[in-house]
Amino acid sequence: MAVIQNEKRSERFEVAFNQIHRWMQRNSRNETTDKFSELLRINYPRHSIIRKYYHDLKMYGRLRNSLVHDKIALDFYIAEPHEKVVEKIEMIASQVSDPKNSLEIATRPVFYFKEDTSLVDVLKIIQKRAYSQFPVYDDNGFKWLLTSNCIAQWLASNLLEGGRTIEDAKISDLEYLHSKRFVEFAPKNSDIFSVEDIFEKYHLENRKLEAVVITENGKASERPIGIITPWDLVEIDALD
Repeated sequence: MAVIQNEKRSERFEVAFNQIHRWMQRNSRNETTDKFSELLRINYPRHSIIRKYYHDLKMYGRLRNSLVHDKIALDFYIAEPHEKVVEKIEMIASQVSDPKNSLEIATRPVFYFKEDTSLVDVLKIIQKRAYSQFPVYDDNGFKWLLTSNCIAQWLASNLLEGGRTIEDAKISDLEYLHSKRFVEFAPKNSDIFSVEDIFEKYHLENRKLEAVVITENGKASERPIGIITPWDLVEIDALD
């Protein structure tokens, strides 16, 4: 009876391993390799889940090779993984098979404004919420992204050089500071892997993506539901 339980652990391990392997292959369509260790290396900078469990997955790759290549007979393994090892690789496989929705890591609610809004109103939100990204909209939809860096630059320029006062400033006065600040949109049903792919695409193009704005259908004409910044992706790596 104990042998049957051990065989089931090996089978469970191999099933979970293959799920992770196939997921990495699908996410590496332009690569020529299907080697597990190479796919780990390729996906390491792209996806937080690979970074988080990288060393575990490297070990599982070696263990899998040993289990598969050292089989004594069909469905008969020379060695068996520990139950905790099987449980952990199954947990990783479940995360890649059923990833979190993008809204689970997005900042919500999103505070967005029209250009004629007073800068003081934005500063009040920063004071209360410590937010740093504010989509600016007009009647047709998204126009540009106001960031805390933009505000800091404007304040430094105007307060130090005797320019306009904060009380008189409108959001429109800061629009010139948002140049080269890229923003993308994603639908509310997107998962975190698709959002990570968007950031990776910009990284490979040597362009800085400030944020991915989540809307109902991923359209710039729709009001924002959530917003994801590079910092949100960093925080995923730190989660237990």
